[in-house]
Amino acid sequence: MTSSIHTLHRERLLLERAQLLQRIAQERGGLVSRADMAAEHDVRSFDDRAQAISERNDEFAMNEHETAELGEIDAALERYQAGTYGICTECGISIPSARLSAYPTAKRCFSCQSLSEHHR
Repeated sequence: MTSSIHTLHRERLLLERAQLLQRIAQERGGLVSRADMAAEHDVRSFDDRAQAISERNDEFAMNEHETAELGEIDAALERYQAGTYGICTECGISIPSARLSAYPTAKRCFSCQSLSEHHR
């Protein structure tokens, strides 16, 4: 039963990964680097320099968020491959299926996640 549930989570992770990569490519007009995005802003002629800086900062922030999200998905898929998906990386107990359904990239049980957030 557990492996079939984990297989469903894996399929969801793979779908989310594909959708995220597609969204990144669409937003960038293709796969481009941060340097290319910055150069694009430097070449544009904006009447308002503050607007250019704001747009560039927004794109960088979005890129960082998407990169982090992609990293979390890839890490969850690696845990799946290693046979440790659904096991808390802190205490080693099984992460409840309800938590994985809500947050398929979860690497900690609820208690350990709460402690981690409290210590930040």
